[in-house]
Amino acid sequence: MSIEVKVPVLPESVSDAVVATWHKQAGQAVKRDENLVDLETDKVVLEVPSPVDGVLTEILVQAGDTVTSQQLIARIQEGASAAAAAPAAAPAAAAPAAPAPAKPAAGGTADLSPAGRRVAEQHGIDVSQVEGTGRGGRVTKEDLVTHMNKPAAAPAPSAPAAAPMPAGARPEQRVPMTRMRTRIAERMMQSKNSIAMLTSFNEVNLAQVSKMRKAMGEQFEKTHGVRLGFMSFFAKAAANALQRHPIVNASVDGNDIIYHGYADISIAVATDKGLVTPVLRNAEQMGFAEIEKAIADYAKQAREGGLKLEDLQGGTFTITNGGTFGSLMSTPIVNPPQSAILGMHAIKDRPIAENGQVVIAPMMYIALSYDHRIIDGKDAVLFLVDIKNQLENPHRMLLGL
Repeated sequence: MSIEVKVPVLPESVSDAVVATWHKQAGQAVKRDENLVDLETDKVVLEVPSPVDGVLTEILVQAGDTVTSQQLIARIQEGASAAAAAPAAAPAAAAPAAPAPAKPAAGGTADLSPAGRRVAEQHGIDVSQVEGTGRGGRVTKEDLVTHMNKPAAAPAPSAPAAAPMPAGARPEQRVPMTRMRTRIAERMMQSKNSIAMLTSFNEVNLAQVSKMRKAMGEQFEKTHGVRLGFMSFFAKAAANALQRHPIVNASVDGNDIIYHGYADISIAVATDKGLVTPVLRNAEQMGFAEIEKAIADYAKQAREGGLKLEDLQGGTFTITNGGTFGSLMSTPIVNPPQSAILGMHAIKDRPIAENGQVVIAPMMYIALSYDHRIIDGKDAVLFLVDIKNQLENPHRMLLGL
């Protein structure tokens, strides 16, 4: 029985997708739920699994093609074997009846995600030869795909080596933007052209937060199975401040202002393909452990290409942490239709005046970029001061004060 493979139903906000990589070729056997192809949308990479066991008999779209929701992209002969389907897949003289099975992946695959393990095993990739970009040098699925698509090294020449590049030559390389990077560029220009954006700054003494993390971090991790990071303090402080300053959590719709009675906070996460912003739903109701677990899970999914479209939609406010990469100060860009974004930066020991004495303290500059059409300077400054007061007195935050 021939089974049709179609593009998954895409959300209303995503009109189409681009075929990124086929992981199976016509004539190859496939298993139910095995990933057939990656589709790149404006926001995430979607995997299209096989609906049945059988043989992939026909591929109707190629890498680089644009596809739409529910478009037919391939056919599978259910229950067939690769050997039986081979005569229809290629001329007899062109190749053996069935494709040679991929050699097992060398190197350990135990630390790979399920998606990454499939890619390594299907393509015989030696994981030990792949440079990992994940946490602690962990190899991700994206690393494997990048490694697989690298051009093969040229064979050693029998003649003398080619002459070196002439002195003064300036090599260039032109590559098309990925679909995600194109969308990011569009969003940034939309923000610039549609929002009256302004940025206010403040600085925070994180001595008490650091002290609490040092005193309680080990017990927190043993109890909840996740590290106590700085982001949970900032996310909780922002969620509390958004409840007290609702205009910062609002958005513009034509001539209307929409006030959101909940804090759906987007957390910016950097990936090889660009910045993504998964959302903490109802962050005002979450505890520190819930926030840390959600952020860790989102970061893992982002690195491994496992984020879903619904994970990235509907945020009312964003937090971005340039300090992870060493940024001391920046002006983050608002993500429409949101009206504000909080920028965290690097923590630096600096001399400050405290109770008439000069002391060294771990200080961070924080920035709030906001839509000046609806948020006045006073509102922005009071919001930042609220964040500052909570972080400098974290016990008050824990008590809901």
